[in-house]
Amino acid sequence: MVAEHELGEIVISLPGIGTTLAAEFLAHAGTPTTYPSAAALAAHAGLAPISRDSGRRQGHQIRPYRYHRGLRRVFSMPSFTALTHCPRSRAYYDKKRAEGKTHRQATAALSRQRLNVLWVCIRDKTPYQPKQPRSAEVALCELA
Repeated sequence: MVAEHELGEIVISLPGIGTTLAAEFLAHAGTPTTYPSAAALAAHAGLAPISRDSGRRQGHQIRPYRYHRGLRRVFSMPSFTALTHCPRSRAYYDKKRAEGKTHRQATAALSRQRLNVLWVCIRDKTPYQPKQPRSAEVALCELA
């Protein structure tokens, strides 16, 4: 059924998402017009922080209490897989850890980043295509 869906090929193209998670995503997220932006999808999945500012206290953000747990699982599970199989995801995770984030914060940031990538793929109706590494681009320019 995922292969027959208009977004099935696009969702499966993201590293770490197989047919089972793609089916869950398509079941939970609905049509592409359900969410007006990637931020709305992230908020529904619980990957967007909630501001708890009060008076002079600003910049205090917390994890949301209410969110769609199934949708969050769809983005959390492939993030763990991508840590071992996708060098770009591992580099992003390591960057967040170097910034002082905890493991939970770093994986949530990676999940949010992957959600944004999937959103762009769905919006443009193109499967995920990883970019060439910077060193390969420089080597191609030197050959020309």
